[in-house]
Amino acid sequence: QVHLVESGGGSVHAGGSLRLSCAGSGRILDSWCMGWLRQSPGKEREWVAAVDPDGSPSNRDSVEGRFTVSQDKSAKRLYLQMDNLKPDDTAIYYCATGPPFRSVCRYTITYDYVGQGTEVTVFS
Repeated sequence: QVHLVESGGGSVHAGGSLRLSCAGSGRILDSWCMGWLRQSPGKEREWVAAVDPDGSPSNRDSVEGRFTVSQDKSAKRLYLQMDNLKPDDTAIYYCATGPPFRSVCRYTITYDYVGQGTEVTVFS
């Protein structure tokens, strides 16, 4: 059984920062991706950022230079530092894990286990 709990969401004005945290427990394998997904109202869930099994971080183009993903693998914790937030970043953010799909971690199909989410609202 895998359990993921997110924290750190909130409301900020554009340009502000938030740091999301994810506490994982259960059988999370070292060969799995650890990542963040998000879903905005009326939109499909999308991949945001991830740490590959080899420890390499990656993120979608729209957050490049603003979001930084990191992990404490031994503690099963994942973080997302979000700077220079924009109204388009408003969404529920989910911590997620699962085996890589086609050897990469940037597809939502990768993530078999997803937390309950934490809400992020960015005001213009």
